[in-house]
Amino acid sequence: MSSSDSFDFIVIGGGSAGYASAALASKLGLQVAVIEGAREIGGLCILRGCMPSKTLLESALRAETIRTAGEFGLRAEYFGPSPGAIRARKRKLIGEFADYRRGQLEDGRFAFIRGHAKFVDAHTLDVALFEGGQRRITAKSFLIATGSEISVPPIPGLDEAGYQTSDDVLDATEYPDSVLVLGGGAIALELASFFSGIGVTTSVLQRSAQVLKEMDADVAADLVTGLRHRGITVHVNTKLERIEKAGALKRAVFTDADGHEQMIEAGEIVCALGRHPSTAKLSLEAAGVIAEKDAVVVAPTQATNIPHIFAAGDVCGPHEVVHLAVQQGEIAARNAARLLGKLSGPPEEMDYRLKLFAVFTHPQVAAVGLTEREAAEEGLDFIVAKYPFADHGKSTVKGEIDGFVKLLADRKTRQIIGGSCIGPEASELIHEIVVAMRFEATAGQLAATPHYHPTLSEIWTYPAEELA
Repeated sequence: MSSSDSFDFIVIGGGSAGYASAALASKLGLQVAVIEGAREIGGLCILRGCMPSKTLLESALRAETIRTAGEFGLRAEYFGPSPGAIRARKRKLIGEFADYRRGQLEDGRFAFIRGHAKFVDAHTLDVALFEGGQRRITAKSFLIATGSEISVPPIPGLDEAGYQTSDDVLDATEYPDSVLVLGGGAIALELASFFSGIGVTTSVLQRSAQVLKEMDADVAADLVTGLRHRGITVHVNTKLERIEKAGALKRAVFTDADGHEQMIEAGEIVCALGRHPSTAKLSLEAAGVIAEKDAVVVAPTQATNIPHIFAAGDVCGPHEVVHLAVQQGEIAARNAARLLGKLSGPPEEMDYRLKLFAVFTHPQVAAVGLTEREAAEEGLDFIVAKYPFADHGKSTVKGEIDGFVKLLADRKTRQIIGGSCIGPEASELIHEIVVAMRFEATAGQLAATPHYHPTLSEIWTYPAEELA
C-alpha cells in the first residue's frame, strides 16, 4: 500500500464539523484526508439547512414588511411572491457559499477524496470512488462527521397523497395557496413562518402538547401565540390518523386533545418530522463502533467506544446546531493529535454550559445555558425573572410586542445560568447573555452595564435588576 493511502487522521464528511476538524488537525501537523460522499460539496448547513432557509425567511420578512406597511402610515401593495426569483437568489448565494467551502477543501492542506466510505476494520476504510473503482485507505485515527438525513415516519396515506420535505420547499419553483406543516420543531416552524410570511394560508399540526421541546413551556406557548397573531393555525396535542386526497387538495385527519376527530385541508403537505443520523452505509459494526438509534455514541471527548475513532455534529448530537458541531470537530482533532503525540496534556472535553439555540420564526426564539426545566432537573437552587416586549419602548415602536426575555440566576451567588428570549431579533439579542455567561457575570453586573436607550438590548436590564 502506498503512503498516499495511509493517514494520521481521516475525516468522513466535509460539512461544518468535518471541515473544521480537518483544518485544525492539519494545522497541528497531522497527515489528513477528508472523504466526502455527497455529490454536492458544502454540508447540510450550507446546502439544505441554515443558509438556504434563512435566505427564504428574509424574503418572507420583506413580504411581511410590505403587507403591514399601513400600520406605519405607509402605502404599499403586496403582489405576492415570485418563487422563481426567490429560488434564483437562494441558489446564487448558496452557490457562493458552497464554492468557498469547496475551495477550502481543495486548497491542498489535506487530501480530498470524493466517494462513499465504509469501515473494513477499526483502522481501514473502503471508498467507492465517484470516478469509479475502489480505494482502500488506512489511518491511525478517524472522525465520523456524516451529518443527518430527513426522517419521514410511516403515516397512513402520506405516500399516496404526496408531500414535500424541507429540501423540496427550499428549491421550489411554485408555492401552494395553502399548506399544512407536520411537526413542531425548529425546521417545521421556520417553514411555517416562511409560508405565512409570503401570504400562503398556513397550518401546523404537532403531536405533543408543546412545540420546540428544547424550550421551556412558557417560551413555547408564547411562540404559538405569536404565530397565531400572524395568521398561522397551530394544533398541538394531536394524533395524526391518516392523510387523504380531497380532490385537488390534501386532507389530514387527526384526533385533537379532547379526543374529537378533526381535519385540515391544504394544497400541499410539508413533512418536517425530524432528521436521523447518517450512519447506515458506514458499516460501523466492522469497526466495532457503537451506535444507538443510528446515532454514534460518544464520550465528552468526542471519542467513541473505539478510542481512536471520534464523531462530531448531527451524527452524534446531542444538539444539532452548527457552532457546537464545529466545537466538537475541533475537540476531536485536538484529542486525536494527543493520541498521536502531537499535543500533550489530558484529553479535552466538550462543555455545554453555553449551549445556544435559536429558531428564526416570526417572532424569533433563542436560549442559552439552562432552561428552568433543566435547572430543576439538576436540583439547582435558582431564581427567575421575566420582562415582556409589550412593555418595552423600542419593541413597541417597531410594532413587535409578542414575547419576553427571561433570566435564570443562582439564588446564592446571583450568577446568570441561563437566558431565553422570544421576540424581535431574539437570535441576536441572546448573544448579550452568552457573553455575560462566558465571563460568569452576575445579574447585578449585567444590570449595571450601560445600555443605550431606546434599544431592544436594554430589555435585559429589567429582569437583571429584579434578580440582583
